[in-house]
Amino acid sequence: MPRRDQQKYLDYLKKYEKKLTPKELDEYKMFVKRHKDDEDFDTVSMRRLKELYDKYYTAPDRSKLDDLFKKKEE
Repeated sequence: MPRRDQQKYLDYLKKYEKKLTPKELDEYKMFVKRHKDDEDFDTVSMRRLKELYDKYYTAPDRSKLDDLFKKKEE
């Protein structure tokens, strides 16, 4: 399961590479290299990756989708 989580977090953070601070970008690149080498992250690295993910993750606004499925009233 941690391998899947790693992949999910890294894929999501790839979209935000330009927004990362230089320190965070260096950490992110290190995580990507370690992931390509098929390394499982230790608890400290995984926690740091999760912190980066939590910082940049925004849940989609699903309230806008409700309007698509309502019947039009005339």
